[in-house]
Amino acid sequence: MTARVPGSKSITNRALLLAAAATGVTRLRAPLVSDDTLAFRTALTGLGVRITETGDAWEVTGTGRGPVAATNATDADDARVWCADAGTAARFLPPFAATGKGRFVFDGTDQLRARPLRPLADALTALGAEVSTGPGGALPLTVTADGLTGGDITLDSSFSSQYLTGLLLSAPLMSAPLTVRARSLVSRPYIDMTLALMRHFGALTEEHGDGAITVHPGGYTAADLTIEPDASTASYFFAAAAVTGRSVTVPGLGTGSSQGDLGFVEVLRRTGAEVEITASATTVTGRPDGRLTGGFDVDMGNISDTFMTLAAIAPLADGPVTVTGIGHARLKESDRIGAVARNLRALGIHTEEGPERITVHPGAPRPAEIACHRDHRIAMAFSVLGLRTGGITLDDPACVAKTFPGFHDELRRLFPGAATPQGI
Repeated sequence: MTARVPGSKSITNRALLLAAAATGVTRLRAPLVSDDTLAFRTALTGLGVRITETGDAWEVTGTGRGPVAATNATDADDARVWCADAGTAARFLPPFAATGKGRFVFDGTDQLRARPLRPLADALTALGAEVSTGPGGALPLTVTADGLTGGDITLDSSFSSQYLTGLLLSAPLMSAPLTVRARSLVSRPYIDMTLALMRHFGALTEEHGDGAITVHPGGYTAADLTIEPDASTASYFFAAAAVTGRSVTVPGLGTGSSQGDLGFVEVLRRTGAEVEITASATTVTGRPDGRLTGGFDVDMGNISDTFMTLAAIAPLADGPVTVTGIGHARLKESDRIGAVARNLRALGIHTEEGPERITVHPGAPRPAEIACHRDHRIAMAFSVLGLRTGGITLDDPACVAKTFPGFHDELRRLFPGAATPQGI
């Protein structure tokens, strides 16, 4: 079976910013159309970037510089940027604004306001921007900008790699080189993706032996790009193949992928699934009886967006599964470790958790309602378990629209007759 997985959110939003900062017109083919990417696109248009739709592509007319806003408080409303639930907007766009001129006020939903921004605010302040935040160093965040000159800074990256990505993306717009030393960096594959996309748009970057990264000034040049399928979203369909004993192929997601989350299929290989990755596609085939091998520990710190996919199906394994290295997942759309553990316990599954780990023991899940916490990944992960377990319901099935509005329809199309979650 071939799964219809939409474009990568991570690539779409990075490419949108790069195209906005570039000189010329960029055509982004097959972008993800979801709540998060539309919020990011709307925020950019509010900053003066022209984006139009042509068929299945978005055409972005870059400004070649940072945005310009009103410089006096009475006109501050002209520079208000609504980020909705999109963490990438709240973390990528303030550095972009700081390379421009004027006063910019970034805000979002209560869920986004709960996510930390202090390391990014401190970094922008160190680089010369005037920055203020809301309570706890979170949104609303105000940037009063007059360009950035670059410099040499150390950045706390233990909460999220997105702070580093935000600085790197806008570094070519600074007037001198920027060197960043990321302390306790999590999710390194996302930085590799960021650097690869920056080079696609003409940036000059250097990686040093001590882990520091230097980006030189010079701006970006428009460069067309086809967005590959989202590897994080693909994880649910690959996991579904493993637990149903079927075969699922995702075309366009192969050996050349820049997405670290494709590494999830190697975790599925440890559960006994058969995995084939070619230059043009990835295929996962489950055992005929859907049996999973457990009894292992796995560090998923670099692919933490997929740990919930594994945890949700782990009760079906023949031994306990422990996931480690995921402490930063407590600071995402929800406390993902805690939320997954509570949902598994509601299903009657013995589950243990620590600050940076979760252990799931084998068991027969009983009917229960899953508390999604407005978190798309919780809803999608437990929907996969629902293919093997009747009586699972989701309290917020629509939250999948954050990254894949058509998720439930695609799951039903691929697995007709399977016990998909009720009430959808």
